[in-house]
Amino acid sequence: MTGLEPLVARVRLAVFDFDGVFTDNRVWVDEHGRESVACSRADGFGLERLREVGVDAVILTSERVPIAAARARKLGIPCRDGLPSKLEALREEAGRRGVALDETAYVGNDVNDADCLREVGLPVVPADAWPEAAALARWVLDRRGGRGCVREFCDAVWRARRRGAA
Repeated sequence: MTGLEPLVARVRLAVFDFDGVFTDNRVWVDEHGRESVACSRADGFGLERLREVGVDAVILTSERVPIAAARARKLGIPCRDGLPSKLEALREEAGRRGVALDETAYVGNDVNDADCLREVGLPVVPADAWPEAAALARWVLDRRGGRGCVREFCDAVWRARRRGAA
């Protein structure tokens, strides 16, 4: 993250993809078609830290599955799913909060995140992001999707914003 501290400290809105960021991009499907995923519990503590320093968070996903919304409710953050355009939703979420896109971070991992990664001031990807997404990132996290990358991101923003307030 060397050299990124000023950008990280400016973040006022954190926007996350769900699959491949909160999850490791795998899905289990039972014989009834019910899906389940694994998420890192540590991410919840990270999101609490964002709230401590006044940073809003939201999940945007193109998938229409109840898993993302259920996890978001548990974490206490909004989730918009089934999106035909994540970029349009990103702009709406930033505008609703009065946050400039250059004060917005987007954490995504795949080609359907490319437009959002190009649009924000701080484009971020997990360590295992697909090459097309990784090429657009200013910051490649050390942790993989579903393995604490959300927490890593949140902790860094928390530290940077606290230093800036001191």
